[in-house]
Amino acid sequence: MIRILIAEDQVMMREALCVLLELEPDLEVVAQVGDGDQVVAEALRTCPDIALVDIELPHRSGIDAAAELSRLLPSCRVIVVTTFARPGYVQRAMVAGARGFVAKDGPVENLTDAVRRVAAGETVVDPELARTALRDAVCPLTERERAVLAAAEDGATIADIADRLYLSRSTVRNYLSSAIGKTGTRNKTEAAHLARHRGWL
Repeated sequence: MIRILIAEDQVMMREALCVLLELEPDLEVVAQVGDGDQVVAEALRTCPDIALVDIELPHRSGIDAAAELSRLLPSCRVIVVTTFARPGYVQRAMVAGARGFVAKDGPVENLTDAVRRVAAGETVVDPELARTALRDAVCPLTERERAVLAAAEDGATIADIADRLYLSRSTVRNYLSSAIGKTGTRNKTEAAHLARHRGWL
């Protein structure tokens, strides 16, 4: 029996996934959470074989949860299940230790097949997502440039960003200028929007 944890903030989607998976004779849902902060604690409590994790979760992203799960409970393999089929997300999820990436709008057979294959030790990525990810360049932004752009997303000023990240204003300007140049955009707002759209943030 393959034991599964589901991390999905939309209640209807979470319950539907649970029902569909429980119809399979070899799959058992042992835990459900709707918050990113609950993923690791619940996985440590229930010891699932597979964690089906959405990327966009309250309080903590599924990618961050996947990274911690990979470190603290390596026996639990993570499959990212998301509507945000962006190449940058695929790359970041794999770096974080995810073993699968499946789009929510695919047939349920794709999901159950991915669960079984990942449980058997394989890595599974939706074929269309894999093709797109290979076509697109790896994120050109450094970790610090990504942090500065993420801080700029809400319209924060240079001074706000500097205070938030404990950097000097001139350093923030340099990072933003570099990020704007690398993304080919005109300002920090456009750069942040493009980076978010590509899945780099």
